[in-house]
Amino acid sequence: MLSFLASSLRLAHIPFTQNEPLAPKSTFRVGGTAKLFVSPQNPQELCDVISAVRAAQVNYFILGGGSNLVFPDGEYNGVIVSTKDINQIFFDADANPQDGEALVTCQCGVPMATLVDFCAKKNLSGMEQFAGLPGSVGGAVFMNARCFDRSVSDIIFSTKHLEFQGKNPVQRERLFSAQEWDYKRSPFQSEQSEESPKIVLEATFRLAQKTQENHADILAECKKYISERVEKGHFKYPSAGSVFKNNRAFGAPSGKLIDECGLKGLQIGGAQIAPFHGNFIVNTGNATARDIRALVEKAQSSVKEKFGFDLEPEIVFV
Repeated sequence: MLSFLASSLRLAHIPFTQNEPLAPKSTFRVGGTAKLFVSPQNPQELCDVISAVRAAQVNYFILGGGSNLVFPDGEYNGVIVSTKDINQIFFDADANPQDGEALVTCQCGVPMATLVDFCAKKNLSGMEQFAGLPGSVGGAVFMNARCFDRSVSDIIFSTKHLEFQGKNPVQRERLFSAQEWDYKRSPFQSEQSEESPKIVLEATFRLAQKTQENHADILAECKKYISERVEKGHFKYPSAGSVFKNNRAFGAPSGKLIDECGLKGLQIGGAQIAPFHGNFIVNTGNATARDIRALVEKAQSSVKEKFGFDLEPEIVFV
């Protein structure tokens, strides 16, 4: 069936590769190969690819920036669909919803770093906390990424996504509604199902329109958050950032709980709970998905035993 899919993609002139190495596609630098790795060039091609893959009833995974996931060891016997080439940004300075505001629309494959740079150049404020965040707009929206006490949902105006009615793909827009979003949760997670997956195609953000006089301040804020990431060791080793969500009801960050279990620095194979941050797992050079999963399970069992608290993973195992 995958060979038939490859033939169909070739006829449709949609770029793809076979037996594609996956480790370079994620910030963890872990993973084997994908039987089929497809790179649609626009939203319509993405819809066509997902429709074809679903019709063929083969495994598939939608890849954004690869910053929050762990690819499997060995071969992924299915299709990885990359959104990296669906990366346009649309901005109309005259289309302000209110005075002093501006709307920026980004396709799902736009890197968050590119969006932050774009906003800084246009003197748009509201994205500064996301400076230095790896990954794509689609992934950040799906996960409702949160950085320095600011969530993506704090600035979302609307989204567009792909879903299915039976076998038929449908593109839908939805205005932001606060009750659909929560800490590191989006409606695209809660409404996800195998029968009708919801795939983020683009997002429109509501930002503050500043003047050229504010340009230096916006840049300074971006640099400040990037510096904080560097100081916290975010870029010392390949990793996916925070492994577990924080539970506000419990009252202590997950990293602190892991630290109090004496797990910082614990290493299994090539994966290690970072000595500098209890909620980071890093690839010391030759980590495998199995190593990372073993550390995740060790942290969960230790915290459960000591505190009676269930750590909820933030990273995704493909």
